[in-house]
Amino acid sequence: MNRLHRNSDALRTTGGRSTGRLAAWLALLAVAAVIGAFMLLIVRNWLTLLIVLAALGVAAAAAWEAVTRRGWVRPVAWVVAVAAVVGAAIAMIVRGAIDELVIFLVAGSVFGWATQKAIRDSRLERSAAAAPGRTPQPRSTGKAVLLMNPKSGGGKVERFQLVAEAKRRGIEPVLLRPGDDLRTLAREAAGSADVLGMAGGDGSQALVAQIAMEHGLSYVCVPAGTRNHFALDLGLDRNDVVGALDAFTSDKEHPIDLAFVNDRIFVNNVSLGVYAEIVQSDEYRDAKRETVEKMLPELLGPRAKPFDLRFTGPDGGEHRSAQMLLVSNNPYVLDSLVGVGSRPRMDTGKLGIVAIEIKDAARAARLVSLEALHDVRRFEGWTEWSADSFEVDSGSPVAAGIDGEAVILDPPLRFTISPSALRVLLPPSAIGLSPAALRPGLSLATLGELWEIAAGRR
Repeated sequence: MNRLHRNSDALRTTGGRSTGRLAAWLALLAVAAVIGAFMLLIVRNWLTLLIVLAALGVAAAAAWEAVTRRGWVRPVAWVVAVAAVVGAAIAMIVRGAIDELVIFLVAGSVFGWATQKAIRDSRLERSAAAAPGRTPQPRSTGKAVLLMNPKSGGGKVERFQLVAEAKRRGIEPVLLRPGDDLRTLAREAAGSADVLGMAGGDGSQALVAQIAMEHGLSYVCVPAGTRNHFALDLGLDRNDVVGALDAFTSDKEHPIDLAFVNDRIFVNNVSLGVYAEIVQSDEYRDAKRETVEKMLPELLGPRAKPFDLRFTGPDGGEHRSAQMLLVSNNPYVLDSLVGVGSRPRMDTGKLGIVAIEIKDAARAARLVSLEALHDVRRFEGWTEWSADSFEVDSGSPVAAGIDGEAVILDPPLRFTISPSALRVLLPPSAIGLSPAALRPGLSLATLGELWEIAAGRR
């Protein structure tokens, strides 16, 4: 029977590698098709290419005006932006560049699917090889305690009957009641527990994770919050809330880093600048979109006051301001400003730092266009690096968003990271890889990895 299992695994692995190699070759061919179509467009329709680029530039500038202005300017700017994009497509059709347009659309779609397929399969295979065995065998543990916030995620604790599910597995549930202090409850639980877990949002996860770290306990994350970014980057299935409880008896342990700002812990990131000011608003929780539309003109418009955020860049140069500043527990892969993205790893021992400086309307328009292309990292005002520590100074208290929670911090803000500080237990069913680790973007590194897979070297 064991031999049969091994033969079955070998066949499955061989089949997976063949499919991955085929997908890699398909992705590389799609890239070649896009390059060929672009060269053809330059040779046959160079004037069309200039028209399209000009139209997209107008669209980006108009979109920037739309988000940073009030009154009648806003709807007019949106109309101009949409008209410019439509005009670009019409220009390609009217001027006989339909073939190139179709190739761009089809090859782009093929590249996206084939790249994700090839690299996802390759990385999952390497991840499985790093932890041999079909399914981790349950390990015996001492006392397990799960703290729960009944209000998190719109009441997920009650919806998924987590109290009953925890008791059924021999896990002691501790419910956070109105007026309770989560830190106090966590410390009391840590005094007798061998494994400590939290069912709640990222802010609660960070607080209980710190208690587990201080007591040298293994930690379990149960994604019972609203967005669960921490669970996402741990490689958990955020929709399988009950299944996360299986981590309490799993031997699938993953040490991760924890980060701090002025001794306050964060598991994801700290935002300064535009986003931090927006989340300070009492209206943000109940009306996010409306609040953003209302505040952006004040924060990014022509009369906006520069943010007093002073820091040293990766080249040693002094910066006096930034519209957006993100400091994260391990670097993120950010192709867009909408959403936070995800982290390929949480054990690099480095802070991820992204600073965005928008100096004028022309650069703002370029940022908007790159955002539309999900390629914001090419923006000239974008600076990204990693470090063991980082400091931000200011002449007044600084608004910050710590794991999505609005706080005010006294300067200077000192960021540090503690490598491999927390031992996280994952359920046997968890992939253990984040979206950034499974879905790479278009880059020279991605093309190199595709070539390695196609050549059978991975």
